[in-house]
Amino acid sequence: MSEAFVKIDLHGLRQEEAIKVIDQAIASAGPATYHLQLIHGYNRGTSLRSMIYDWYQYDSRVKRIMPGDNPGITVLVLKELY
Repeated sequence: MSEAFVKIDLHGLRQEEAIKVIDQAIASAGPATYHLQLIHGYNRGTSLRSMIYDWYQYDSRVKRIMPGDNPGITVLVLKELY
């Protein structure tokens, strides 16, 4: 991946499937990738949102986790923009 901000649609995935997709995206993130925008949805995506926070809050590859522009999006910050 060479984009600074990568969007990943997790709609319809189970937690185990979402973890695999997210881990693959983190592993393949290039030096120019700063944020992964994870689109999990609002009503049915709350279990994915909780899983993202629980699973990645202590992952050394993730600098921080922040909410997106709406409740159906969570952003993993891989590098800070200075």
